[in-house]
Amino acid sequence: MATFRVGVGSFNIQDGAVGFGTDTDGLGNLKVKGVTKTTDIKVSGASTLTRYSGFAADNINQLENITLTSEVGTIGDIVVGVGTSVIISSGSTVTVGTVESVSIGTHFSPPTGGIEERGQDFVEGMMRFNTDLNTMEFYNGNEWRQFNYQLDIKSSPSSRGRVLIVGGRDSGGTRTSDIKFVNISTLGNSLHFGNLNVARRQVGSCGSEIRALTMGGSSAANDSINEIHYYTTASGGDAIDFGDLLGAKQSCSALSSSTRGVSYSSGGTPYNQIDYVEIATLGNALDFGDAAVASRMGAPASSPVRGFKTGGILAPTNTAVKEFITISSKGNGTEFGTAQRGGPGGKGASNNVRAVIAGGYSYISPYPSYSDIEYFNMTSFGDSTNFGDLGRKSKAAGFGNSANQVRALFTGGYTDGSTYTDKIDYITFATTGNALDFGNLSISLSQTANTSDSHGGLGGY
Repeated sequence: MATFRVGVGSFNIQDGAVGFGTDTDGLGNLKVKGVTKTTDIKVSGASTLTRYSGFAADNINQLENITLTSEVGTIGDIVVGVGTSVIISSGSTVTVGTVESVSIGTHFSPPTGGIEERGQDFVEGMMRFNTDLNTMEFYNGNEWRQFNYQLDIKSSPSSRGRVLIVGGRDSGGTRTSDIKFVNISTLGNSLHFGNLNVARRQVGSCGSEIRALTMGGSSAANDSINEIHYYTTASGGDAIDFGDLLGAKQSCSALSSSTRGVSYSSGGTPYNQIDYVEIATLGNALDFGDAAVASRMGAPASSPVRGFKTGGILAPTNTAVKEFITISSKGNGTEFGTAQRGGPGGKGASNNVRAVIAGGYSYISPYPSYSDIEYFNMTSFGDSTNFGDLGRKSKAAGFGNSANQVRALFTGGYTDGSTYTDKIDYITFATTGNALDFGNLSISLSQTANTSDSHGGLGGY
C-alpha cells in the first residue's frame, strides 16, 4: 500500500500505520512519533481527529472515560458527554487558568469526605461535599462554610427554627434535667424534647443546624461540671456523651458558628479560659485562647465569623466590656467597646448582623435587676444602642443564642424579689421596640441554657 509522511512539528506518522476499519495488525491505531500528548485514542467508523492538543497527561487510556491522578493541564474546553465521566483523584489537580469552560452532560460529582478529611492546604474557593454534615461546603479564605436553604426555616418549622431550653432551677431551688423546645417562627408554649444526663442549672449551650451541645453546669453533686453532651435538634432525645471541657465550669458563655462550638469564659476558675470543639466530631475541648477580660456570666452572641461576649462579673464588681473572637481561628479576645449596662445575667441573642442583650443585674448590693434591651451591630463593632424594654426585670433569662434571622427569644428568669417566671418573650431584630409575649414554659425556671438551629452564627448560605 502507499505510504504517506505527514509532519506537523513533533507530530509524525510512524511506520505508515494509520487507518480505520482494517484487520491488518498495526493498522488499527494511529501511531505518533515524538512527544505524545494522548495515547490509545479509540476511533470507530469514518472518524476525524479534529484536535491534536488535548489533555497533557502522561497516559490517558480513553477519551470516553478519563481518570486523572496527577497535575493535569488542558488546552481548550473539557466536554463531558452523557454516559461518560472525568474522575479526579484525591492526589490530582487541574491547572487553573487553562480551561476555558467545562460542559457537563448529566451531573458533576465534587470531592467528598468528612471534616477530618479536609486536609490542611485550603485555598479560597475550594468546594466539597461534607459527609459528616451532609451538605455542600466551600472555603471562603477564612473558614469552611456550609450551604443552607433558609426557606427550610419558614416552610418546615418542625425541622428548622427550633429553640432548645435546657435545664435550669425552679422556684423551689431544685435543679431540673428537662429539655424543652419551641418553634421560633410560630408562637406557643414549650414542649418536652428530652433530658440531661443529670439535673443541672447554669449550663452553656450552642449548636449547628443539626446538633445542639450542652457544656458544663452545676448539679446537686458538683458545683461545676466538665461534661459536654450533644443532641440532634430535629429529632429530640436524651443527652449523648460528646467529650469534656478543659475544666469543670458553669455559666459558660457558649456560642458557635456552623462548625465550631466555643465556651467563651465561664463561672468556675479560670474565668478567662476559652475552649472550643468541632461540633460534627466527638472529642474533648481544645484550648482556643484567653478572654480579654476574666469575667463570668457574660452575654454571648455570634455572627457567621465572630463570637462576642458582653458584660459579666469581674469580682467584686461588674464589667461592661464588649469583646470578640474570630471563631475559625484560635486567639485571645479583643475589646471593642462597652455595653450600656454593666453586669452579669443578661440574655444574648443574634442574627447574622445584630446582637441584642436583654435584662441582667448589677453585682453590687442591693443587686438590682434590669429590664433594658440594648443592641449593637456585629459587622461594624458598633456602639450599644437602646432597643426597647423586656417588660419585666429579669436575671438569668437563659444563656445562649435562641434566635433565627428574624426573632430572638428570652425564656424564664427571676426578678429582684426572686420571683421566678415561666414567660417566653420575643423581639424582632429588624425593628426596635419592646418585647412581646411568645408563650410559656411548662414551669417557672431561671438559669436555663438556650440554643437554636438557625441562630446568627450559622450564616445565610
